[in-house]
Formats: sequence, structure tokens, C-alpha cells
Amino acid sequence: MEKERITTKMTKRALATSLKKLMNKKALDKISIREIVEDCGVNRKTFYYHFTNIYDLLNWMFEEEAIEPVRKYDYLTEYDEVVRFAMNYVEENEHVVSSAINALGRDELKKFFYNNFIENMRKIVDDLSKEMVIPEDYKDFLIDFYTDSFASLLTNWTHNKDKKDKEKYIEYISITLFEGIRPDLERTHKHFAKK
Repeated sequence: MEKERITTKMTKRALATSLKKLMNKKALDKISIREIVEDCGVNRKTFYYHFTNIYDLLNWMFEEEAIEPVRKYDYLTEYDEVVRFAMNYVEENEHVVSSAINALGRDELKKFFYNNFIENMRKIVDDLSKEMVIPEDYKDFLIDFYTDSFASLLTNWTHNKDKKDKEKYIEYISITLFEGIRPDLERTHKHFAKK
């Protein structure tokens, strides 16, 4: 069972490596599954065993390379490292990310960031509000607000990184979003505790 899991992961990584290699040469929407499997040295059946299409492979690749490593951070204390890791990944994989954006669009990139960071934002809000009087629907509102803001800022930086100072941007996101959550929750607690 463990050997099969390792083999599956190795095959997925090999397919992702082939996709990245091809994305460095041509646009994502011009790449075929045939090209990926030929480059990887596997057959189409193997590809379809693991993925439904190229976009599924792309999503897995981003999840594996950019999102999974971020989960090791403590979002309450290492939020600046989370932001830095995401920005470094975009810089180091600029052509691949640009190709994905050109094929999927800016909204899809934002949606990807949003979907992958919402549970972490939920954990932050839940951890910080344990002893507070805050309605669940308002917590959901805050989680959505902060996750959407974070996803928007990362997407915006991806498109304008040459015009923005990366370290300042990390600092600004950290101060505004992550360090702003606790005071927002405290103000919210005071508001709802009065009712």
C-alpha cells in the first residue's frame, strides 16, 4: 500500500515536471496530453489514471509545490514567511505561473489562492476568537474578507511584481491583514458582547 502511494506520487511528479518543461516552451493551452506523456515516458492511460485533464495536473502541481509546503508554518506567528514563500514561488516559477494565468485568467489564479488559504485563515480566526463572543456568521464573514483580500493582494503582486518592492509588500500584507485580525476580533467581541 505504501509502495503504491509512493509510486503514484512519483508518477504525478514526473508528469508535473514534463508539464513545467513544456510550459517553458509554449503556452499552456497549446500543450497536449500526448506531448506530456511522450516527454514523461508513460502512456495516456497512466495520465488519465491520475488526472482528468491538463488543468487538473496543473492544479495538483501548484498544490504540491506552492500550497502544501506552506501548511508547515504557524499562521499565527509566521504569517510573513507564508507570504514570502508564496511570492518566492511565483518568482522562481515566473514563466509557468504566467503561462497558467494567460490560459486560466486572473480570476482563476485568485480563486486558486482563495481556495487554498481559506482553511488556514479559518484556523487563525478560530484560534484567536476562542474566548470571544462573536457570531459564527460574522466569523465566516471575516474569514471570507481576509482570505479574499490575501488572494487579491497575491494575485495583484503576481501581475505587478516588477513595480513593487517585495519586502515592503510582505511587510504591508503582514501588518494590514495578519496583524489586523486580532484587533478586528477584539473590536467585534466588544460590539457583540454589549448586545
